[in-house]
Amino acid sequence: MQFQPAPYKTIFNELLNTALNDFSPANFTNTQPPVNVLETTAGFRLDVAAPGLGKEDFTVKVEKNILTVTGKKEVKAEEGVKVHRHEFAFSNFERSFRLPQTIDTDSVTATYNNGILHVELTRKPELQPVVKTIEVA
Repeated sequence: MQFQPAPYKTIFNELLNTALNDFSPANFTNTQPPVNVLETTAGFRLDVAAPGLGKEDFTVKVEKNILTVTGKKEVKAEEGVKVHRHEFAFSNFERSFRLPQTIDTDSVTATYNNGILHVELTRKPELQPVVKTIEVA
């Protein structure tokens, strides 16, 4: 006597695996990475969660008080490698933020560390009112 699994169990498992594959991250890539906006003593810091990217995959630019962060990952197929399952994917993204007039757009810096892009935004030095003493004639 040989054990035969019930046919409905194998069909159920196959359907379940197919359904789970349809809901895999590769099929539902979020094109907008999550961003934390933090206020520091010097200004603000944006933390963009973008694991799997390298610093060369980012473009950070400021134009007319709009900060734009772009990520683009080019994944090339490896020669001689056959993929049996592909559950994660990289998608290009672009996030834009309107900067307040108090931000010094000439001093924006960006660093990438452990999957997080850190964009530092410093405030402009406060302008002191010019006090003129007028001699009375």
